[in-house]
Amino acid sequence: MEAATSKDSSVASSPFLSPNIGALLKIRIISWSQETGLPVTVRVRIADRTFNLHKNLLCSRSGYFKKRLIETSEVELPQEFPGGPESFEMISLFIYGSSTLIDPFNVAALRCAADFLQMTEEYCSSNLCDRFDLYLNQVVLQSWDDTLIVLQRCQTLIPLSEELLIVGRCIESLAFMACMEILDPERRRDKPVVTLDALAAHAWSCEMSKEMVIHDLWIKDLIALPFGFFRRIIGSLRRQGMKEKYVSPIIVFYGNKWLLSKKTKQFWENSGDRFPNIDDNSRVSVLLQGILDLLPTREKARRVIPVGFYFALLSKSLEVGLRSENRTKLQDQISSLLHFAQVDDFLMPKTEPISSSIELAVMESIFSTYVTLNMDANHTPPPSNPVVAELWDTYLCRIAYDPKMELKRFMKLIETVPISCRQNHDQLYRAVNIFLQARVDLSQEQKGAVCKYLNCQKLSQEACIEAVQNELMPLRLIVQALFVQQLNTHQAFKECSDSFRFMPSGEFSGSLSSSRCPNSRNLNVAESSYSDGVEPVSRTLSFLLQKDVAAQRYELSRKEYESTSFRIQNLEQELSSLKKTLHLQSSLKRAEMSTKSQNTKSFGMESRSLSKRNPLGQVTGCISSVNLASQRRYVSRILRVFRRITLFGSKKSKRKPGTPGISTKPV
Repeated sequence: MEAATSKDSSVASSPFLSPNIGALLKIRIISWSQETGLPVTVRVRIADRTFNLHKNLLCSRSGYFKKRLIETSEVELPQEFPGGPESFEMISLFIYGSSTLIDPFNVAALRCAADFLQMTEEYCSSNLCDRFDLYLNQVVLQSWDDTLIVLQRCQTLIPLSEELLIVGRCIESLAFMACMEILDPERRRDKPVVTLDALAAHAWSCEMSKEMVIHDLWIKDLIALPFGFFRRIIGSLRRQGMKEKYVSPIIVFYGNKWLLSKKTKQFWENSGDRFPNIDDNSRVSVLLQGILDLLPTREKARRVIPVGFYFALLSKSLEVGLRSENRTKLQDQISSLLHFAQVDDFLMPKTEPISSSIELAVMESIFSTYVTLNMDANHTPPPSNPVVAELWDTYLCRIAYDPKMELKRFMKLIETVPISCRQNHDQLYRAVNIFLQARVDLSQEQKGAVCKYLNCQKLSQEACIEAVQNELMPLRLIVQALFVQQLNTHQAFKECSDSFRFMPSGEFSGSLSSSRCPNSRNLNVAESSYSDGVEPVSRTLSFLLQKDVAAQRYELSRKEYESTSFRIQNLEQELSSLKKTLHLQSSLKRAEMSTKSQNTKSFGMESRSLSKRNPLGQVTGCISSVNLASQRRYVSRILRVFRRITLFGSKKSKRKPGTPGISTKPV
């Protein structure tokens, strides 16, 4: 992009910074008086300075002075005169025939001052208005740096600079040069100038975004502008055809600098924007709303705006008190992109108790909105639902530690995302486990209520083993996990048994094709690889690798079985004790009934009637509430199942893999 001729030289040549301009003007005035013999007759005051000038020169160049000096010889310019005394001093020097020094630092003020004094072609050819316009069009607007300087100087010249289209011309020129920067054939890019894909895989970071801006200085220049100018440049970029993948990152970096950065306050102090009648929060709220209006929505924002940036804006909106309707729009936008988010992007509660914090309420609203938007009339979940459900369960893991969290409140949070959306319950199990650790005062019934959402069949093997050994879990869940783990263990042993079918030569029948097994019934000797007496090297390596993998699988299954078997033995002892207690209660009941009987016959009839109508008691636990007779039968059935599992495990543990001549088969 074309740079300025020399910033340093422009600054050095700026007449506003040179103390010799006033002396040069005095010399010109004295010289003109000597040449014409006309005295100085007009006094012009502006601010705290006074200029003594010749009336005929002022009237020949300026329509303003021609009208004002008809009846008076003294003129006081208003305080809002563009550029102040410095601008008028430069214009006076031009009136007296000096070559006025023009540069990007003073041309905007001089053009506005010349327009105020009506120095047009109507009063003099090649007057200041046309000369300054020519300089703007042919010099300033052809350079990126010069255009930026002029645009920044226009901040103090509004609204006159707007009426003269200086601001509009600078904005259109910057937008055009930005488009040419991207479309330059020598620097054509297949990717965005600054890509946000690097931020998509991480939590939103202000520092990372700063590092990305450094590589494209023209973006750094644009985000340094006041928001009024920046908003108009973004609109011009879109009108001139710049793609959204280039425009949106500029907005993200602007919001990061002026809203989210640690130096935001410093940026505001150094900016040209002035909001004298509003406080800092209101000012930030106005800017936040403006940025939200610039950002693309829905599908257009899917691949160009990091979701973490939206969450950062949402957090800022809670701090500054953004209006509820505007915050709701921001939450809806986040809901449409929720499946691209990460847990580190989410709002974490900052106040106690957590259950009533505004951050948790906002997160709950976002996920509820997502569920509402993504469930059709047939309640068919979209493919992104499991991702969102896992995100929500992981978020619950981070807030479930609050000891003041009520049971009903936690259950409501779990139900925010329907259970049908969850394909894996590992994160949900961890969230429930953390909640139970924080609430040790819960009863077995309350634990069972919160654990009803867990499906052991959707737990991973590691989580299932952990649930079996977790004393905080209710007994009903432990029994379910035991049966699921027993099925998993049985399947693992079966797979190991299939891979440990040894042949006399030491090969695995389950690992190699039947045509290569010497003892196979369908073996064709002519097709056997041993017919030539030479074993290929690749086949030997394959055999060794298969043997090693099979041994590792067997060892892993054995360890898992031992862990589960230990838990089964403990539970078997508890069930045996429960069975003895039930027998004792039954004996006591029969003895009590026998003392009240009148004879053996009536005793038998009465006992049968009581056993049908009056339950002997209720026992709560893993088997729920049933009568004593059904409990005894259920306990006996479970004990028989556990004995089979124990016998099954003991037989498996005695067999060692790798013993030649022994064929291991699944039970």
